[in-house]
Amino acid sequence: MWDTPTNETLREWVVNAHGRSFALIEDLSDAQCMVPRSPILTPFVWELAHTAWFSEHWVLRHARRQPAMYDNGDATYNSAQVPHPTRWDMNQLPRAEVHDYCNRVRDGVLAVLDSDLSETDRYFVQLAVFHEDMHAEAFTYMRQTIGLPPPAFCAKIAVCGAACDGDVRIDGSTFVLGGTPDMPFVFDNEKWGHEVEIAPFSIARACVTQQDFADFIDAGGYGDDRLWSDAGRAWRDESGAEHPIYWRRADGGWQRRDFAEWVELEARLPVHHVSWFEAEAFCRWADRRLPTEAEWELAAGGVDKQRFPWGNDTRACANLDWRDAGVTDVAAFEDSDSAQGCRQMIGNVWEWTATTFEPFPGFVKDPYEDYSAPFFGTRKVLRGGSWASTARMLRATWRNFFEPLRNDVIVGFRTCAR
Repeated sequence: MWDTPTNETLREWVVNAHGRSFALIEDLSDAQCMVPRSPILTPFVWELAHTAWFSEHWVLRHARRQPAMYDNGDATYNSAQVPHPTRWDMNQLPRAEVHDYCNRVRDGVLAVLDSDLSETDRYFVQLAVFHEDMHAEAFTYMRQTIGLPPPAFCAKIAVCGAACDGDVRIDGSTFVLGGTPDMPFVFDNEKWGHEVEIAPFSIARACVTQQDFADFIDAGGYGDDRLWSDAGRAWRDESGAEHPIYWRRADGGWQRRDFAEWVELEARLPVHHVSWFEAEAFCRWADRRLPTEAEWELAAGGVDKQRFPWGNDTRACANLDWRDAGVTDVAAFEDSDSAQGCRQMIGNVWEWTATTFEPFPGFVKDPYEDYSAPFFGTRKVLRGGSWASTARMLRATWRNFFEPLRNDVIVGFRTCAR
């Protein structure tokens, strides 16, 4: 199993997460930071203050019993208490004061790390860092949603790879699905690992490409009601979807909006920013299916439960940590292959699975009670991680979850043979 992070590593994480959050919005004007009103957006500065409030709440106030730094913080920045539509209009800290608040919280957490650290402290510092990492990824795809340029600190790097087509056959087995107590950190929805029986299956070595998805569209996939579930058809009709949200017809082909720029469709990049319903319809058209989350985890981590498909270390062999300013070729990063032969199961894009997000047997809420439990039964499970996910946060057991209609997230999918 991989090592528990040292105090020095935790210090580096706290400083890095704080700096990344600032870097993701430092080039934006105050007007841009307000963002349009939308159920899938939140004003950037409110989100930034919320991440500081979360760290203060759990590390400084909950674990260390320190007094609040900002008297009105709970009423202003606790997402469980502040209705989403009010975050544009409420009385809140100006941007400069939010920066000061974030800096003071960071310094308070670093002071905790300079003291005698309990296991409780260590748990909540990791929780706070990973929470900020999640919001940093959300900042990234919010920039895509709004049509802003990509983050200024990352640059496009052309990465290619040898062909990675076809399926790999994975033997059936009894497999422990979920997190185990010897892992340094797991979320409550990963607890605890439990045996499941998995029948033999065949899973694609790589994610579905943009060319694959263009073929589905050009074959009339969006208009063929037979390919869409009742819920999927309702979503398609209500949204008016005729293609992925950031695509358009141009000069007899397709273009994709990559942040603020329209580019010609890149055939070998993974299709992404697609809803679960779109992935489901593609699978029906292709006579394929989405993997279950148990199949996905077995294909990624194996029965030995490696942290990553390539092993337990976090060396940079995948498109993670804003390494590239966007997705890259589905065949790139050969070193990311799992022992079973699947490529990029962590990194590049999150991957939809067939599984509805539900608690594992014996589920008990962790102290952050609102992380998982309110969403059971209403979300689909995503696995893996995207180019805007941090390696430190991820592992093969990590369960992400979104409503099946969400097409703003950096998510694609791979398929299994029926």
